[in-house]
Amino acid sequence: MRKSRFSQEQITGMIREHDDGVKTAEICRKHGISDATFYKYEARFGGMTVSDAQRLRTLEAENAKLKRLLAESLPDNAALKDLATKNF
Repeated sequence: MRKSRFSQEQITGMIREHDDGVKTAEICRKHGISDATFYKYEARFGGMTVSDAQRLRTLEAENAKLKRLLAESLPDNAALKDLATKNF
């Protein structure tokens, strides 16, 4: 996954500005992002505080690590099952 050029603090700040009444187009122009990017950030980080966003990031990293470990172990398990069925 590509690293965002904005930190969670900056993204939640943008969303907070929008909640305070600043227009979406103005926020996008100010930060140099598209409307679609802003709405993607809002869908992902809307209603979160900075600590919630940091927790989400750590959980996503841990989830990716666990998925990678699972993907590495599945072929080993399949090979062991094949070996066990051939012996019996």
